[in-house]
Amino acid sequence: MTKVNLELAKQLTDGAEKESQKIGVNMVITVLDEGGNLIATHRMDDAWLASIDIAQNKAWTSVALKMSTSNLAEATVPKAELYGLNTTNNGRIVVFGGGIPLIQDGKVVGAVGVSGSSVDHDCQVAQAAVDVFESLNVSTGQ
Repeated sequence: MTKVNLELAKQLTDGAEKESQKIGVNMVITVLDEGGNLIATHRMDDAWLASIDIAQNKAWTSVALKMSTSNLAEATVPKAELYGLNTTNNGRIVVFGGGIPLIQDGKVVGAVGVSGSSVDHDCQVAQAAVDVFESLNVSTGQ
């Protein structure tokens, strides 16, 4: 089982930064381990300061709920089953895309969170980090 450590986090943030540069937006990329502990936060030059907390909370949400934050969007609108979920856990739950768990052998071993642009761009850049993770691990599954 892969341990999410600083060496791995650097590879993931590098892959995410390259994708962010392709779309021309400076972002914040955060990597957490399976316990929701901070491994790395990478803030590109001139990225929004607010994105630091948002990226960390997206990654934390993905670890805590073992799912991509984009999966929560529809379930948390008014009158939906999980409406108000974002008010729990001291407001750490993020209910829009940009947080994706890192999964190996069916288990969540960490997560990446990205913030700094549109939800679609945040998801695209987070997925780039996940793609790096998956390229390093031959036995993965989501």
